Amino acid sequence: MEENILEVKDLYVDYETSEGVVYAVNGLNFSMKKGQILGLVGETGAGKTTTALSILKLLPKGVGRISKGEIWFKGENLLEKDEHYMRDLRGNEISIIFQDPMSSLNPIHTVGEQIGEVLQLHHPEMKKDEIEKAVDHMMEMVSIPPVRKTEYPHQFSGGMKQRIVIAIALACEPDLLLADEPTTALDVTIQAQVLEMMGNLQKELGTAMILITHDLGVVAESCDSVAVMYAGQIIESGTIEDIFTGSNHHPYTTGLFGAIPDMESKKSRLDPIPGLMADPTKEYTGCRFAERCKHCTEACLAREPAEKIVGSHMIRCHLFQ
Repeated sequence: MEENILEVKDLYVDYETSEGVVYAVNGLNFSMKKGQILGLVGETGAGKTTTALSILKLLPKGVGRISKGEIWFKGENLLEKDEHYMRDLRGNEISIIFQDPMSSLNPIHTVGEQIGEVLQLHHPEMKKDEIEKAVDHMMEMVSIPPVRKTEYPHQFSGGMKQRIVIAIALACEPDLLLADEPTTALDVTIQAQVLEMMGNLQKELGTAMILITHDLGVVAESCDSVAVMYAGQIIESGTIEDIFTGSNHHPYTTGLFGAIPDMESKKSRLDPIPGLMADPTKEYTGCRFAERCKHCTEACLAREPAEKIVGSHMIRCHLFQ
């Protein structure tokens, strides 16, 4: 049986703020195989980005902290590793793509220099001409003519900038790619092109990928499996078939589907989920979705639901206990 490349166990993350402690991630559990594409979906504030930052140990210093849990990557618990180990890991074995390419690119260096810098940092044995060839190859892989490597970020469109960021992230052929809303800042046409390109590169390199998004349509097109996140917990997970064609769903997942525009539907209005995300400064004894759920019972308010697993499908809800 193939071993997991990534395994997150009982992860808790909180932030110290002026308004009190924010409980961002609350008992997170999931795992991934080599080459798998996992879609991590949920509303803003669900804890998706915090999860990605925790994997790389890039939480804001003095504010964010991992209070409990384990993060296993290729057989090593990253939470036991020092900063020197993590520096060697970041960009080499695990890379991340953020949603705003301009925040990731240095405006005073050419794009070729920025792709080459990653290779130089993690592979100091590479000669200058080898790095140049590798830069050209990466630019070709993201469909940008290598002749443009001497240009600066401001000379590229938004979609092209994101392609450059992807080239930087994949330059060292990492085993795991964390893509945090990588197409949110792009228009729909460019979004589709970038997602297709990322999928092709992922298959070519065999890289496992966590695609963080709030767009279920993107997940359906791009991922093998899905994890639905709410208030710092995964409340439903499974294969694409489990989530998109299965009949049993967590009420929150059903709500996400109800909020998707359907051109064939005769309904004049969408069905948004009522209320707001659970208060992250509050410690809950029951289900965190209970206040917004039309199926809420006394049991939902009294205790947290356990995970109900049927095959590859997991639901964390009292309706299915």
